[in-house]
Amino acid sequence: MSLQVEMQGDVLVIAVDGPLIVGNRQELKQTVLDRVEGGVRKVVVDFAGTAYIDSSGLGVLVSLAKRLRELGGDLRLAALSDDLLTLFELTKLDALFQITASRERALEGF
Repeated sequence: MSLQVEMQGDVLVIAVDGPLIVGNRQELKQTVLDRVEGGVRKVVVDFAGTAYIDSSGLGVLVSLAKRLRELGGDLRLAALSDDLLTLFELTKLDALFQITASRERALEGF
């Protein structure tokens, strides 16, 4: 997995390329938490380059969303494949996250 990290205005945008799994989930978590400590409160994670997220990857996303909401912020997910959308629906996590079809759509609401 690799991460492309950029700021678009006051929104942190992270593009994930490759699977989000137990072996690399900590990299995403630490990247977001470092920016949150610096004052970032709005985060979009773009999964256009990801076909697979395991349970530990889901756990990291839940943890990050909870932390951001505690601070008055939000974590949004963008560009999930059909398989990943189904995963979020089956686990009922689609109710926890705002999921949009594209990065641009996710940014519009902030």
